[in-house]
Amino acid sequence: MASCAQEKFLRLRVLLIAFCVGALLLNASTWAAKPDPDIEWKPPKLPEAVTIKPEGVALNVVPIDRGTRSEIAQAAAQIDSILKAYWNENSTKAGDRTSDHEFVRRAYLELAGRIPTIDEANTFCNSNDRKKRGELIDNLLESPGYVSHFYNYWADILRLKERHDKNVFFEPYMAWVKESIADNVPYDKWVYSLLTANGRVVENPATGFQLRDAGMPLAYVDNTVRVFLGTQIGCAQCHDHPFDRWTQQEFYKLAALTNGSRFSAKQVFFGGMGEASFGPDNPTADVKNASSSSSPFKNEDDLIPNLVRLRYGINEAIDMKKVGGGIRNFFDSSTMMLSSMDDEFRLPHDYQYDDGEPLDVVEPAVLWGKIPDYAEDEDNRSRFAAWLTSHDNRQFARNIANRMWKKVMGVGLVEPIDDFQEGNIPAIPELLEHLTDEMLRLNFDLREFVRLLVSTETYQKVAVIYDPTAAEPHRYAGPALKRMTAEQLWDSLLTLIATNEWAYQRPTAQEMQTVYGIDVSTVDYEEFEQSFKDYNDYRRDLSRTRNKNCGLNGLTLVRASELPQPSGSSHLLRQFGQGDREAIETARQSATVPQILTLFNGWMTHAMLSKGSVIYDSVSQQKTLQSAVDTIFLAILTHEPDADMRRAAEAEIKQSPNPAVGCGNLIWALLNTREFLFID
Repeated sequence: MASCAQEKFLRLRVLLIAFCVGALLLNASTWAAKPDPDIEWKPPKLPEAVTIKPEGVALNVVPIDRGTRSEIAQAAAQIDSILKAYWNENSTKAGDRTSDHEFVRRAYLELAGRIPTIDEANTFCNSNDRKKRGELIDNLLESPGYVSHFYNYWADILRLKERHDKNVFFEPYMAWVKESIADNVPYDKWVYSLLTANGRVVENPATGFQLRDAGMPLAYVDNTVRVFLGTQIGCAQCHDHPFDRWTQQEFYKLAALTNGSRFSAKQVFFGGMGEASFGPDNPTADVKNASSSSSPFKNEDDLIPNLVRLRYGINEAIDMKKVGGGIRNFFDSSTMMLSSMDDEFRLPHDYQYDDGEPLDVVEPAVLWGKIPDYAEDEDNRSRFAAWLTSHDNRQFARNIANRMWKKVMGVGLVEPIDDFQEGNIPAIPELLEHLTDEMLRLNFDLREFVRLLVSTETYQKVAVIYDPTAAEPHRYAGPALKRMTAEQLWDSLLTLIATNEWAYQRPTAQEMQTVYGIDVSTVDYEEFEQSFKDYNDYRRDLSRTRNKNCGLNGLTLVRASELPQPSGSSHLLRQFGQGDREAIETARQSATVPQILTLFNGWMTHAMLSKGSVIYDSVSQQKTLQSAVDTIFLAILTHEPDADMRRAAEAEIKQSPNPAVGCGNLIWALLNTREFLFID
């Protein structure tokens, strides 16, 4: 990252001084700030589970087809050829090829979400195999780290959070998203499932996508089109789009096509197992008048009817001291269902254009093209999903190709990535169409598409600094220099601490079904109450197990994907920009003062200097000062120091009260360099 050895030397010295000042200001009881070398400071004890080598596979991931490597190489060469022609036309000089140390660090961060360990880096860099880069790519793409990293990516897009609504438990949906990545489900089939799923979230977790916008049909269509078609039509909810071609009439026609979702609670105490739908037009279903002569319950004061009264706020015959809000929420989550029910959709009451009257019924229609013939007789949601995910709908393929290009290269060919419109011309139109063709050729295999992109010579160039506010467009002479995401930073710090980064994993969707999947139609109130108790015990046990096995001073030392979603506002993940998941892609990359203080003196930094941590044990095993310095640099920056950096590092260690203090200072200093925080 640094332009010269002198800059590196000066930066290290400044950071060492800054750390000591910062630590003193915080009144920190750390090695670096300790005034008396005779006072022993005991670092926290790491939980045993994270210090033990794991047994077996952490997560089952569908393997890569190694037999397609030659095809990938040929396809990657085509992308490089298009870019070379573009560089020649624009007098752009391609960047230098990354060194092995630079490439292995980038590959681990981009494909596994963390920096490599010393052993992983040395194994790669010491190999003489000419095909080792391709082999590394394939190994990482079928690793648990790939699943975790890309789960974090989609969690920010899909707004995954455990409790966006107190009446919906989202954990099965979140687990299903991760499992779909591990199973490498084709993207078009995955999206089709999200758009057409029916049932309860515990039985069919894909319903979570639509439950995220339950009761908000206009917001749902806006969010869906933004995510999967890269088009912003939200302005057309209220009026014709001022900057694009979409009209309010077109928006409502598309909304009419997606309006077939009904969110309801099972009326389980009626013999017919009917449903009382609720939404904008029916917020309180009349459950008292919905009874059936075939009801298995003879007494209206039976306890199952009481549950339904709870659902709709009918309070008679309920002992509120016995039944609290938690069990009401559990009932809501246990009975919330998604189903298809086509219904008419009307223009708003204040519609002002000549092509319709207020409250006119809207005929469902797509924005462009046509609904595939095979789906014409399906319900509206299925027709919409078939159109959106069709191979004939190039914008669906074009959008995800652009998203993956930005994920890998740092800058989309269309920016912003969710603003495809006539006036927003792609940076390299020919390349974007070629990538769209490749996405279709690969049948929406996203992992294979990423494999293709990272196999290009362009991706393997040294990173290029790109200012998005500059008048000059990005020329893609190499990937754009970018800072680690909050999740990449957390998982990289964890790599320096934990031998077992998978000491805890969130339960699978199938595991949760045994707890969330109670069939309310077959139980009486006592059984339901017991299920609620079992559910609370299960959650409590999970939390205790996670904290007992992996907890350290309020932190849980596991992968970011396995932590609560999203983390609390004071957590390192949130401090470094993890999104709040309230809107699409709310993660931030801006620098703040709390970030500096967290890396200087946060508990993750303290954990690194604890006996049993990866970096502590690696450094303590070294016999010489030189090898200790080399180990620290390799662990944190994935390369050995140059002469000036080595001289500065060794001088700092020698002038410290003892070697441990000096090594601690060096570790802290390197963690706070741009070279560590950025993906070069």
